[in-house]
Amino acid sequence: MLEKIFKLKEKGTTVKTEILAGVTTFLAMAYILAVNPQMLGETGMSVQGVFLATAISSAVATIVMGLLANYPVALSAGMGVNALFTYTICFSMGLSYQGALACVFVSGIIFLIISITGLRKMIINAIPAQLKLAIGAGIGFFIAFIGLKNAGIIVASEATAVALGNLKDPAVILAVFGILITIVLLAKKVPAAVFYGLLITAVAGVVAGLCGIKGMPQLPSGIVSVDFDFSLIGAFASGMEELLAHPSCLVAIFSLLFVDFFDTAGTLVAVTNRANLIDENGELENVDKALLADSIGTVFGATMGTSTVTSFVESTSGVEVGGRTGLTAITTGILFLLSVFFSPLLSCVTSAVTAPALVVVGILMAQQLKGIDWDNIVYAASGFMTVIFMILAYSISDGIAIGFITYALTMVGVGKAKEVKPIVWVLVLCFVVFLVFLPK
Repeated sequence: MLEKIFKLKEKGTTVKTEILAGVTTFLAMAYILAVNPQMLGETGMSVQGVFLATAISSAVATIVMGLLANYPVALSAGMGVNALFTYTICFSMGLSYQGALACVFVSGIIFLIISITGLRKMIINAIPAQLKLAIGAGIGFFIAFIGLKNAGIIVASEATAVALGNLKDPAVILAVFGILITIVLLAKKVPAAVFYGLLITAVAGVVAGLCGIKGMPQLPSGIVSVDFDFSLIGAFASGMEELLAHPSCLVAIFSLLFVDFFDTAGTLVAVTNRANLIDENGELENVDKALLADSIGTVFGATMGTSTVTSFVESTSGVEVGGRTGLTAITTGILFLLSVFFSPLLSCVTSAVTAPALVVVGILMAQQLKGIDWDNIVYAASGFMTVIFMILAYSISDGIAIGFITYALTMVGVGKAKEVKPIVWVLVLCFVVFLVFLPK
């Protein structure tokens, strides 16, 4: 039956290899079960509720991906887009978390429609590849900045806006320790380096706390729990009214859609290339089904109560150990489902513990900058403006908007206005309205 469903022999793999690959992928991205509840919890959402929503939506979306597209790709609440959800949509734009979930739901429906029409290819081909790279890298810097700020390594300063925090603070020391350990693990190419870095940091913090050091993670009261928090399921429905009342919702929906759309495209390209899932024409096999699975994950995740669910580039870790089919994804999905019973472990997770994961994920995402042609002033300027404004304006959507506007106007300045696709001009117009006329 497994052979018939997943074509294991055709893909040159075995059940044992696929299961091992699925376990590896889960370990590589398990950190999201700790990071996402803490980040979304800042909006007032129940941490336990976000944990349950993240685990179940990850399980369902990943299993759908495995069955529908036969891809060794796992999905969960995306890093970067969860920061967009919390710090831009909720904090900067002023939406409630229910309203933000409604935006995620609508963006997922739009993505679902785009995935089954030819509009997907048109949009992908219209957006300059260099700008996509800059957006991905900029989100990486933004995530890292959030991690450093939340851990107290970077603090506010009246004199210089930001400054280095108190390096004598035990929590700051723990965060720095975790960052260094995780970077070393990554440099040594340890599988699931981010997860193990988080685990080591949490254990070190708990031990320090037991030794009497203040501000450390607390030892969990237990390991297994069946006391589930279902409070966020369907919460998006009560936020639908905000979509009509709040003028920033259109921008929020577009930003969520944009980030998810291109993050998914980039991830699928990266994973399928490594898994050799490219056909004779150089196109991704079953890519439409994969995008459909991804959009289903976003809609389901919003219904459960979490930010955008998207394909994870950490899936490449499972591919590296031989994962080639959807059986890898299904294995990962089952592990996510089992993880719902281990919510008590979240008491070990503080800002100091998650900071290493945020910073290192930022480092990995920032590597996309190497793909930008820095000798071309159009790409250099638009890429730089995208990244710098994401950080300084503390807004992913502001960075995307200014990057697009810079690109279009610079192309006009160098006499290449005709090379700018019509859809880009439409987006630029929307961004100008967003930046100038909509309330912040």
